[in-house]
Order: sequence, then C-alpha cells, then structure tokens
Amino acid sequence: MSAIISMDLAGFVPRADQDGAGGGDRVWDDERGVVLSVHDFALVPDLVAPLDAGERLLRDLARQTAQGGAALIEAEVRELGGLPGLRQLVKIPRPGGPGQVFVGAWTVPRDRCSVVLKVQAAEGPVTGMREAVVADRVGFDAYVRPHPYDPELRGPLPSHVADLPEWDAHFPSHPLTLVRETLARVGASAVLDDRFRTLPPFTGPAPEPARRRWWSRR
Repeated sequence: MSAIISMDLAGFVPRADQDGAGGGDRVWDDERGVVLSVHDFALVPDLVAPLDAGERLLRDLARQTAQGGAALIEAEVRELGGLPGLRQLVKIPRPGGPGQVFVGAWTVPRDRCSVVLKVQAAEGPVTGMREAVVADRVGFDAYVRPHPYDPELRGPLPSHVADLPEWDAHFPSHPLTLVRETLARVGASAVLDDRFRTLPPFTGPAPEPARRRWWSRR
C-alpha cells in the first residue's frame, strides 16, 4: 500500500534514475535540483520517542542527528493529511565536496508502519554565501547560537541564525529555502490512503530499535 495517494507535484518529473529506490519508493526531481521522494515502511517506526513527548522528542532527535554526522535545524509535530506527523529539517556535509546538503522530511507513523515524504537539495559550486552575508549583518556574537532543542549539544555542524526561516526571502534560490518551501507546499497537499489513516496509531518506538538515518536514504 502506498500511504500517500496524491500531492502537489507541480514542477517535478519522475526521476529517470530510480535504480536505488527499493520497494514502492517513488522519486521525482525538478530543474532547480530539488529531489522529492516518498518511502513506505512496513516496520515499527524508528522515531526516538512518541510524538507527544514534547521537549524530550526534540532533544533526542537533535542528539541522534548529531551522532549520525548531521545537524537538526528544526523539528515540529504537525498534521499531514489529517494525521499527526513529524516534520524535520537537517543539514549534512556534502559527500565528496564542499558545502552542505539540506534534507527535510515529513514522517507519519502508525503502529506497525510509516510513510516518509522527503525533500533534499545540495549547495552548488558556490557555498557559504548565505552564512557569510548573515554573519556580516548580525555580527559574529549574535550569529552562532546554542542548539534550540539542546543547548549543551556540540554537534558536527554549528547551530546559527542563517538557517532560520526569516532569512529565506533574502536567499530565494538557496537549497535550504527551496527545501523548506517545497516541504511546506507538498506536505500541505498530501492526501493519505484511507486504509493507512485507519491503522492503529503510533504509541512509541519498539525496544532498542535499529536506527536508520532517514536523511541518507535516496
């Protein structure tokens, strides 16, 4: 069963190279370099805590992401298609080159399965422009900040104000802006299969679940 039966795919075309997408995974991309994919998992969701765990969920997500070599920019629990879901946005070092890759996802968990709607885009040859401009405008002392979900966290990538959404309008073609906007647009339009909607709700992770790095999936 494909949990997401429709969504706003304006500007996206099916990706020609989908040999790495297993099972029912579906992949699209657009001319801006944004990649959109849907992944259905017939497994107990590997979230670190129930969606109603509040600050503990966000703190544990930030720590888990840092342990995987990435950094959690923002996360929140919101509805997708009428069901509670987890919206996340992370940044990771770009493999094999300078710059970063920005990956966003909606995860809608049920008791024994889940669906992940993922959006990603990478920096091109010119990197660090957004960060440099914002740091110059706000000053270095105001630029770097403690992680919003765990002030004591010291991860592989710094937490800073250039990642905040209020700067997106100043950098409309930046991959972070594109991922954030696409995640919002496609997420708002997603329609879930009624069979998925009526499954028992997710109440918490299984004991000692195997942790997958959702941001590294194709």
